[in-house]
Amino acid sequence: MQFFVFCLCLFMICVGVVLYAQEPANPPRRVLILLGPPGSGKGTQAVQLSKELGIPHISTGDLFRDNLSRNTELGKKAKTYMDAGKLVPDELVLEMLFDRVSKPDCVKGYLLDGFPRTVPQAEALDKHLEKGVQTIALNLVIQDETIIKRIAGRLTCKQGGHVANRFFSPPAAEGVCDICGGELVQRSDDAPDVVKERLRVYHEQTAPLVKFYENKGVLININGENPPDIVFKDLLKALKQL
Repeated sequence: MQFFVFCLCLFMICVGVVLYAQEPANPPRRVLILLGPPGSGKGTQAVQLSKELGIPHISTGDLFRDNLSRNTELGKKAKTYMDAGKLVPDELVLEMLFDRVSKPDCVKGYLLDGFPRTVPQAEALDKHLEKGVQTIALNLVIQDETIIKRIAGRLTCKQGGHVANRFFSPPAAEGVCDICGGELVQRSDDAPDVVKERLRVYHEQTAPLVKFYENKGVLININGENPPDIVFKDLLKALKQL
């Protein structure tokens, strides 16, 4: 009887060892970086990807608002620069980001939208990431002409906040919202000259990130000219193929 119990225990141990050996390793922590010019749809795609993949969507704008609203030490420091009309330095932005990604909800990874904006910021992020983290840069490729039409053609309803586009979804009656009848106007930051300046800054400061991540072998180009639902499917397909 004792010999039978011994053999049974030995058998169970062997089965356990085999099953443990066959268990897949934990997937690597993923850091997804969304790249693309203003108006390329990064924000829309980031929200959907975050929900689909179960990882937090982190933007620098949200970081600032969160730290300012909670009156954290980092928020107080940022406020001194903002009140003086100065740009918040990279060191402080990075400190806010690293504090955020240290939270438990980022243990499997996270999605960055609007950061990094420059190559020095990307280099600083690389130095911070621990060994074994999988970095993937998703670049929405879209022509300047399309961006200008998307943004400069945007019309906002003063009454209900609804949005139309004089190029892609023109209202039935010029200047009148199809939904509520309110007045449609163009926001000052959507004016063509403003859009062109934003694109100039992007090409000068942020576009070099495409080459940076391409050289690292982690860049995936996605056609941003397609409708949002197609872009989203293409993003998921590219990630699943990795």
